[in-house]
Amino acid sequence: MTRRFFYIAAAAALLGGSALAPEAAAAATPSCAGTPGAGKVRLSVTATDVRNAHGDMVFTLYPDDSRRFLAKGGKLARVRTPAQAPATAACFWVTPGSYAVATYHDENGDHDFNRTLFTIKEGFGFSNDAPTTMGLPSLARVRFPVPASGSAIPVRTRYSR
Repeated sequence: MTRRFFYIAAAAALLGGSALAPEAAAAATPSCAGTPGAGKVRLSVTATDVRNAHGDMVFTLYPDDSRRFLAKGGKLARVRTPAQAPATAACFWVTPGSYAVATYHDENGDHDFNRTLFTIKEGFGFSNDAPTTMGLPSLARVRFPVPASGSAIPVRTRYSR
């Protein structure tokens, strides 16, 4: 799937249509957290560069609060959905505002982000493609706005092995 196709499909999905054939659109229907209505808008998130369809992709949404970002119990919502290569989609129904997203590819399906002191064993990513060369990114690097019209963002999946 090319980046151009991804952006066209994401824009169509955000606007309520589909740029995919009916069979592909049904297979690509993302899992969503939350419910529409009451001032909620759709935030579509697509994990890109997913290397295989093993296990699940996990999408975690955080509020605009540095004390809660990546903290145990700090998430607003989480979507766990079967991985699809090269891209896996999810969505959240949120009120307009600022948020952060972290993803990981749970390739072995054990519901844990597998890592050791020296190695990250599963793919991961952050909104804004925030760099992780010197540890975890700050909320300021990951934060993005969701306007009243909703939003669609890509999150690049990185693998260390």
